Amino acid sequence: MRALAKLTLIQIKLFLREPIALFFTLAYAPMMLVLFGSIYGNEPIATFGGRGTVDVSVPAYIGLIIISVGLMSVPIATSSSREAGVLRRFRVTPLPPALYLLSDVTVYFLMTLAGVILLVLVGRFGYNMRFDGNILSVLGGFSLGTLAILACGYLIAGLAPTARIAQTAGMVIAFPMMFLSGATIPTEFLPDTVRTVGKFLPVTHVVTLMQGLWKGDSWSAHGTEALVLAGILVAGVFLAAKTFRWE
Repeated sequence: MRALAKLTLIQIKLFLREPIALFFTLAYAPMMLVLFGSIYGNEPIATFGGRGTVDVSVPAYIGLIIISVGLMSVPIATSSSREAGVLRRFRVTPLPPALYLLSDVTVYFLMTLAGVILLVLVGRFGYNMRFDGNILSVLGGFSLGTLAILACGYLIAGLAPTARIAQTAGMVIAFPMMFLSGATIPTEFLPDTVRTVGKFLPVTHVVTLMQGLWKGDSWSAHGTEALVLAGILVAGVFLAAKTFRWE
C-alpha cells in the first residue's frame, strides 16, 4: 500500500504539470457553468420539470469532465508515456506492473472527482444549485460512469499505434459525445433524430444516470443505464487488458 500511495502521489504531481489536461479536468466545466449560469440564471422552468438551468447542467457537466479525462487525457498520456519509454522503464522496475496500472487509474479517478467537486461548489455557492439525491447513490453512479469511460480510454490507447493517432482518435470520439449526449446541450433542445442517435453513445447513459440520481431517482428507475455502463466497464477492461502495450 505504501508503494501504491507514493506512486499515486508522484502521478498526481505529474498530472498537475500538464496545463491542458488540468484545464479540461478542473476548469472547463466550471467555466461553462459560470458562462451559461450568467446567461440563463437558475430560475425553475417547465422545460426542465420545474428545475433551473444550473440544476440540470451540473450533473450533465459531470459527464463532460468524464469525457475530457477518459477519452482525451487517458489515451494521450498513456500513448505518450509508451512512446517516451516511460511504461517500459516502469515494467522493468521491481514494482508489479499491476501496481502502476492501479495507480494510473486511481489518479485519473481522483482528478475527475476533484473536477466534479469544483463544479458542484460553483453550482452550490454561485447559483444555489438544487440537489435532491442521495450523496452515496450519486457517488456510486459517478464511479460506475467514470470507470466505464476510463476503460474506453485505455482501449483507445492500446489500439492506437502512436500518441498522435491516440490524440486524434480520442478527440474524434469525444467531441460528438460532448454535444450529442446531453453533456453540454440539454437533450430537451435536441431534435428527435439526434436524441435517438445519442442513446447509442456511452456518455449519454452517464449523463442520464447522473441527472436522474441528482434529482432523487432510485437506481431501479435507471436500470438500463446501469446495465449498459456495467457492460461497457466489463468489456472495456477485458479489451483494454488484451490490447495494452508497455512498449
